Amino acid sequence: MATSTKILTLNSGSSSLKFAIYRVAPEERLVFSGKLGRIGLAGGRVEISGEGFESLEESRDLPDHASAIRVVFDHLQERNLADDLSGIGHRVVMGGPHHVAPQRVMPELMRELRELSRIDPPHLPAAIKTIEAAQKFRAGISQVACFDTSFHRTMPKVAQTYALPRALVERLGIIRYGFHGLSYEYILSELRRIDPARSEGKVIVAHLGNGASMAAIRAGHSVETTMGFTPAGGLVMSSRPGDLDPGVLVHLLTQKQMSGSELNNLIYKKSGLLGVSNFSSDMQDLTREKDANPQVLEAIDLFCYQVRKSLGALAAVLDGVETLVFTGGIGENSPFVRERICQDFSYLGLLVAPEKNAAHAGIISAPESRVIVRVMKTNEELMIARHTGKLLND
Repeated sequence: MATSTKILTLNSGSSSLKFAIYRVAPEERLVFSGKLGRIGLAGGRVEISGEGFESLEESRDLPDHASAIRVVFDHLQERNLADDLSGIGHRVVMGGPHHVAPQRVMPELMRELRELSRIDPPHLPAAIKTIEAAQKFRAGISQVACFDTSFHRTMPKVAQTYALPRALVERLGIIRYGFHGLSYEYILSELRRIDPARSEGKVIVAHLGNGASMAAIRAGHSVETTMGFTPAGGLVMSSRPGDLDPGVLVHLLTQKQMSGSELNNLIYKKSGLLGVSNFSSDMQDLTREKDANPQVLEAIDLFCYQVRKSLGALAAVLDGVETLVFTGGIGENSPFVRERICQDFSYLGLLVAPEKNAAHAGIISAPESRVIVRVMKTNEELMIARHTGKLLND
């Protein structure tokens, strides 16, 4: 790979934008990174740091993603970091059934993403706007879309199938896609580096953050995951309910006459930990309040219960588990949640050492545990940079 390869990564959310610049050859090195928050809302925030540069935190109005991209490029140009970019890599949450690998951004791909945005309205429109804004500010630069769903296209057909009429499923592409694939890819790459033998065994990764999911990985390939057709399914999340009886939605449509936009707002913004606790969507806030507020404790209990239930189900799919990895904001930073999830799994040979867990050790399992339990920091941006650099240099 060329020594001049320098990649800008853009990871867009509905109201946020994370970015980083990585040199990916001759060795990987983070050059610059930051986060822009509350895009389109009052009280926008900009946080930036980089090697040889003074860190910056400031309040700034960010009316849309185009303005956020402009802020990013302004800061890159001020620091002479924009001129020798080799390309831009994007996290794109939904890739549909056919995109099984990163792909160069071309007009046909943009048309497909606009079609797919009907499936994932909270994420894809923001990604599309970010790609378009980057094209405007750096005309002609190569851009690459890295799909969260690609990692799970190795799941067997039975794991991807919903029990709906075949004609409907085939016409509309209704399958279990799975998400957080870039995070799972990164964790798996790190496992291959630090424990190559177990990385090829039976691995369960719990990506627990604002969005939360789990994946069962056998011989380095995804065989099952908790999310489905959209990122709203599976585990209880910060403001999403996870798996929900579809009859509940029918009931809300017929008895409450809720509109599609109202249902979307309910599912993505008002449910989950926020809805149950009636207090906060943030696990740190909830953990501090758990002893004083029974509704808060109930929300935490429900979150942990759902993760425990899914851990048992994924272990059944794998016929056991040899390695369990906690990652994501909650998985990396909450000993209380990790302890509650892992309790009473001695029948799987899974035992956590309380002192290691409390100290955020890299391995928190007890010496006698047959399952190695790890806490690992994920890095989607680095995974995007790797994919983009490889594709541009092949």
